[in-house]
This record gives sequence, structure tokens and C-alpha cells, in this order.
Amino acid sequence: MSTADETAARLVELGFSQYDARAYVGLLGREPLTGYALSNVTGIPQPKVYETLRRLTSRGAVVKTGDSPARFVAVAADQLLGHLETDFRRRVSDARYELNRFVAEDRTEQIRPLRSMNDRASIVARARTILADAERHVYLSGRAEELEALGDEALAAAERGVTFDVLCFGTPPFELPGRTLRHASTEGVVYRHHQARHLAVVADGAAALWALAPGGKDWDCVWVNDPLFAALVKGYVRHDMYVQQIYTDLSEPLNEQYGPGLAGLTGISEERSSTPAKPAARPRKSTPGRTA
Repeated sequence: MSTADETAARLVELGFSQYDARAYVGLLGREPLTGYALSNVTGIPQPKVYETLRRLTSRGAVVKTGDSPARFVAVAADQLLGHLETDFRRRVSDARYELNRFVAEDRTEQIRPLRSMNDRASIVARARTILADAERHVYLSGRAEELEALGDEALAAAERGVTFDVLCFGTPPFELPGRTLRHASTEGVVYRHHQARHLAVVADGAAALWALAPGGKDWDCVWVNDPLFAALVKGYVRHDMYVQQIYTDLSEPLNEQYGPGLAGLTGISEERSSTPAKPAARPRKSTPGRTA
């Protein structure tokens, strides 16, 4: 594909027809041309070239400079793109206004759809897509086996300048710019739930994926481009990373207080909920002339 064809393709993406795009690119940067000359330059059939020029003139992309014979010149690219941008914003504003008319003013609930899948291959493929589209920052959490499956996309994102916060259950399978922590608090301790696996991915505070396999193979997953859901998953990963950093810095006193793997923490909420709350102390009556 030639440079002119590639440029015309960009205009087609903005709503130009193939002929309109080729004609504008053919005129751009040239002295005014007749329709016949433009047909020779662009390969647009002569029966179509004048129809094309009329459309471009009506949308302000081309200006007719004279008669006998009629000649045409393209407006500057910045001028055309500015007009297209202004027109697009107006269309979006009009569409927003019209669409809001269909929403009840007192409606406070909205449906936020989540996409789901339940096989590991599809989940990994979606996580790879999220990483491939990442531009600034990514949060990752999961076992080493799941993270290793994302290695190529994660490393490619790093080369694009994306930074990472990674929490890995096991030995991290790669080195990435940013922060990587190993989930150390439960290593060497066996729990019944250790067969469970999860994968969390958040990119740029918008795209997010949360997958869980309670039995190790029975995967279930939701993903969506939604800042609210992304904040939820990101908050989970960040909180877990904070706990692991605290454990790394203070492992001895924490193990002494709560036992290996911080197992004692799992019973605190149950213990507290089963203990009757103490009645609140009655306020002491103040004695006139005395201050506390």
C-alpha cells in the first residue's frame, strides 16, 4: 500500500468514502486541478470524479477556484481536521442529549454488564488482550503458573513504558519495571483452600479481570472496561501487597502474635462476633464546681 493509499485509509476511518478520500489526498499540496487532471492523478473514473468533487466541496474539504475549466484545490489539512473534530463533538453532544431523554430523571439505578467466561484458556487470552492494550500501569496478582502464561504480553508492555505492581504466589516468572512482591505470609503452611487459584489484572484503571478457581480447575471469571470494577480489583491487589510488605518487614513478631502463616487472623472476626458486646459505660454526672 502506497503512502497516499495509507493516508486515504485514515480518512475513510473518519467517514470519507474511498473516492472522496483519494480525491482529497490527490489534491492536497498541489496547484488547483481540473476534474480530468485529478482523475489521471488518482485513478478515479472520470464519470465519478466530478460527483466526488461536488461532495468534497459541499463538506468544505475542497474549494472551487474558477470556471472554464473548473479547477479545485484542497483546504489545508489542519483546517479540515479541525472542522471534522468540531463536527464530531457536536454530533456526540446532540446524541447525548437525545439519549438522555430516554432515561427517567429520577432513576438512580443503572445496569453495569459484566462479561464472564469459565475456561482457563479463554481467561488467559482475555488477560493477554488487556495487557496488549495497556498504556500506563498494570496490576497483576496470581500464582506463578498463571502469570507465566502472560509473560510475552507483560514484557512487551514493559518495553512500551508500562509499569507494574505484581503480587506472585510462588517464584515470579519475570522481571518487570515497577514493584514485584512474593506472597510470603502463607508459604510453608498448608491450608485446605490452598488448591484455590486466582488471577487479577487491571490496566490503566479501566480494564479489569477477576478470575477464581476454588478447586484449582473450576475457573470462573468476569471482566469489563469499567473504572468502578477496576478500582475494586485494584484495591484488592494493593491491599494484599501492603500486607505482604508488612509481613516481609515484620515477619517474626507477626508470626509470634498470630502463628505461622498468620493463621490466627482467620479466627479473629469469628471470635469477636461470638463475644457479647460489653454495655457502654454510663456517662458520669458532673459535680457542680468541679472540672474533669
